[in-house]
Amino acid sequence: MSIFVDENTKVVYQGLTGNQGRYYGMLNREYGTQVVAGTNPKKAGTNVEGIPIFASVAEAVQSTGANASCVFIPAPGVRNAVLEAAEGGVKLIVVITEGVPMHDEAYFFNKLAADYPDVQLLGPNCPGIISPGKANIGITATHITKPDGPVGIVSRSGTLTYQALYELTEKNIGCTTCVGIGGDPVPGTSFIDCLAAFEQDPDTKAVMMIGEIGGSAEEEAAEFIAAHLTKPVVAYVAGVTAPAGKKMGHAGAIVSGGKGTAKAKMEALASAGVQIGQSPSEAGDLIAEVVAKL
Repeated sequence: MSIFVDENTKVVYQGLTGNQGRYYGMLNREYGTQVVAGTNPKKAGTNVEGIPIFASVAEAVQSTGANASCVFIPAPGVRNAVLEAAEGGVKLIVVITEGVPMHDEAYFFNKLAADYPDVQLLGPNCPGIISPGKANIGITATHITKPDGPVGIVSRSGTLTYQALYELTEKNIGCTTCVGIGGDPVPGTSFIDCLAAFEQDPDTKAVMMIGEIGGSAEEEAAEFIAAHLTKPVVAYVAGVTAPAGKKMGHAGAIVSGGKGTAKAKMEALASAGVQIGQSPSEAGDLIAEVVAKL
């Protein structure tokens, strides 16, 4: 099985008529993902390589049965796009766009929690989600993936998401689902959301978790793992040498006042029984050892 997306997921692309949206939308479709619609109120009634364009997500859902959305539009329009998708009836919204204002993220995060609690938001500023061999929503490279599990991946870092997939594939280990949750301060999907889903997925036998400096998400995940997870977890936390007060790439990746350090995160995870790799490659070796014992 997989979590959040599979071969039955039908995706409407908000931004399919743009250059980047079209490029990745077509790649997703080529992989086998059901990209069933795009939206653009100015181009409703047209199509992109046979995919119909609708004026709104609601119209796309009504006409195609879409149940997921991929948002690939400029940052200033993301807030309205997310709300349109939720109001339109999709249950998963994947926001690839980076640079979304933090106050917009906080607004639609809380709006969805209050008014659309059954809608799963992934991102913003994330590579998306892939269930290898079933569906890919976003920008994850498919040629570095191997399907059929038994490892689930969840990562804050886009680049290290790809590295984790590559490490598994090089060792001939399959992945059930790989979720890039993004590194912004207000992510729609947390480590805990993914860990809970992996715990319930019978085909996911172990989890590879990629964290980074900043915030308390990894410490919160460690508490959840200690209390609720029965499956082995291997982790890598990026940013061991990051200087305090300096943002490292992601808006959420900043050590402040001695909090959010990689060392503290690794200690918290280790105390929860998680095996810690000192590099992505070492984490790959550790997960291979775990899989060999399953």
